[in-house]
Amino acid sequence: MITNDLAALYRSEFPLFEKLTYINSCSHGALANSVKAAFGTYISTLEEKGSAWNDWVTQQEILRKLIAQFLSAKSEEIAITTSASAGVNALATALNFSGKRNKIITTNNEFPTMGQIWHAQESRGAKVVHIPSNADLTVDTQSLINAIDEETLLVAIAHVCYRNGVRTDIQPIIEAAHKMGALVVLDAYQSVGSLSLNVNEINADFIVGGLQKYMLAVPGVGFMYARQSTTSALIPTVTGWFAAEDIFAMKIDSYQPAQHARRFENGTPNVAPLYPATAALEFMLKVGILNIEKYVAEIHSEIRDGITKIGGKVVTPANPEYHGSLLAVASKDEHAHVAALEEIGIVTSCRDGNVRISPHFYNNQDDVKKVIDGFTKTSALLRT
Repeated sequence: MITNDLAALYRSEFPLFEKLTYINSCSHGALANSVKAAFGTYISTLEEKGSAWNDWVTQQEILRKLIAQFLSAKSEEIAITTSASAGVNALATALNFSGKRNKIITTNNEFPTMGQIWHAQESRGAKVVHIPSNADLTVDTQSLINAIDEETLLVAIAHVCYRNGVRTDIQPIIEAAHKMGALVVLDAYQSVGSLSLNVNEINADFIVGGLQKYMLAVPGVGFMYARQSTTSALIPTVTGWFAAEDIFAMKIDSYQPAQHARRFENGTPNVAPLYPATAALEFMLKVGILNIEKYVAEIHSEIRDGITKIGGKVVTPANPEYHGSLLAVASKDEHAHVAALEEIGIVTSCRDGNVRISPHFYNNQDDVKKVIDGFTKTSALLRT
């Protein structure tokens, strides 16, 4: 039984639940009234001022501070990007693969874009090594650590796998990488907003993510945390005027990158989503990530137990240390399964032969019951 019902406090802010059982936050968060209203604030700047650059730059700085607060970082360590991919691409251009240190170690639990970005660097001399997953879908931590050597430039790992919800034990990997002088970039897209992230405790050099999933915002805004001690030595060659030290200097005959994480930004930001993203961060800070993490863990556990009791197979590890919010249920035909659930008002998604269920703080006990009932009605599609 759920003990601290956050949904009772905040669910009324999400009109979507008047029509659907929405449990697909790993794809996109539900839209809150305050986030929707923030679009109007942006429109007002256009209607009242037309070209409102000072307002827009100020809005980006407000968002930067909120993201920093959420991650326990300094605001100068946060780059505002259009996506997690944009941040990783900027980082890739700042790395030198021509020397002895040219190896990138990653896993088979990454989002495709992340692997594609690093393989795209092979033409610049990079060597990409993939570490296979264990039979239970977890990352083979020891094999990954054993692969880190004097030639390793970077370790790129996902905190939570987008396909199956598997959570990686990142601390020993980060410690081993730093011991060998390698950098670490952590993809936190599937964990930020559902798990507590403190950059000072994680100690990765870079952390990337987006705001449209558990962070309740919309597509078009991402972030990259860049540790200052690492940032100062790296200058991206993919750049733009918002990455310069003085964005209004308008220099054309030289380039001076921002001293801090902003050097990983690019040209004109995606202005419109900055406003709903700010409202979303304010909402998340009000609810509190520690409250969210505890609450979501209880819902995750109840859904897992319910699916198991009807003969379903949850492929996501049961140990809380090895999963996030997302749980994946084995299906004979995942696309047909998602469609069948949608026909009865339950919104999920699928990957790799599994149906993805991803609760958040706005889901309640009634949602849990409807999800389990939905899988009971579609049990012919369960793969055991």
